[in-house]
Amino acid sequence: MLKYIVRRIIYSLPVLFGVLLVTFVLARSVPGDPCKSILGEIATAEVCERFMRDKGLDRSIPEQFVIYLNDLAHGDLGVSIRFRRSITQILAERLPMTVELGMSALILACLIGIPLGMISSLRHNSTVDMMTMVGANIGVSMPVFWLGLMLAYVFALLLKDTPLWLPPSGRLSAGVTSVPFYAVWGWYEKSDSVPKFLQFLSNLYIFNALITGNWEVFRDAIKHLILPSVALSTIPMAVIARMTRSSMLQVIQMDYVRTARAKGLHERTVVVRHILRNALLPLVTVIGLQLGVIFSGAILTETIFSLSGVGRSLYEAITARDYPIIQGFTVVIAIGYIVLNLLVDLSYGFLDPRIRIE
Repeated sequence: MLKYIVRRIIYSLPVLFGVLLVTFVLARSVPGDPCKSILGEIATAEVCERFMRDKGLDRSIPEQFVIYLNDLAHGDLGVSIRFRRSITQILAERLPMTVELGMSALILACLIGIPLGMISSLRHNSTVDMMTMVGANIGVSMPVFWLGLMLAYVFALLLKDTPLWLPPSGRLSAGVTSVPFYAVWGWYEKSDSVPKFLQFLSNLYIFNALITGNWEVFRDAIKHLILPSVALSTIPMAVIARMTRSSMLQVIQMDYVRTARAKGLHERTVVVRHILRNALLPLVTVIGLQLGVIFSGAILTETIFSLSGVGRSLYEAITARDYPIIQGFTVVIAIGYIVLNLLVDLSYGFLDPRIRIE
């Protein structure tokens, strides 16, 4: 298995290099001047000339790319042009929001999509099956930005002053503060000395609230995640439901399923141990791919619900021509996607004993 993992990592390097190259070139090919986008009215010709020279943007694109690769090889993601802060620090602040939103949407999509697909396959061509597939087609057809706005309109405006009201924006309510666990436990006296990884974990508000026992923050954070998670999970939920139905319908026709039923096994045992388990391989693949779709849809979702995550930061960085943020965030997302695909491939050996990773 170790050889397989090493080989997959080596095969992933050209993919990562291609992502870096395309992102680097496209970001600099977008019309517009980063100096004028960032400095605004004070961007005179002399100021812009000095600005471009200080940021190294006066060099050719190949030269800039080589310098960037050298910095990246030393673990330096660069410094934001607009904020003048380390990309690593910005990631530690913004990435947790996207991770919470993405994982919440994926869990919601699986918890609803898989049971719906199972019911639809077990009641093939019934009214329930037809309604489930119609609902799945509608879910796939609804754009994230439209659904997000409709949810915010219904639950934040129409249902205002009712028990069903849900917050339309932000991560926490006014007056609710999430105190980092390392501060609660007194690990560090100065915030500057806190490792970035611990800062990342503490900015996962749900995780931080769980380990510190701050249930007010826990409830409030989940309440703020409901609307964006529902909006973001609708399309993956529909895709997962359809794939579950399709995979289970193929397995149901197998001889070993008829044999299991002929032996008198309980229907629940037949469904869980014989049908669902053997239908998991294509389903796991689709779930892994849907996580990439979720993170791409997070750009619109975070913008609509005013969430300061990676998606919204990428959108703002593109409009402001903040190249280091675009490149740094893209690198992290690409690495995460590669690791996720590797984990999906490794899971095949555990789900199906007939598959040998080697």
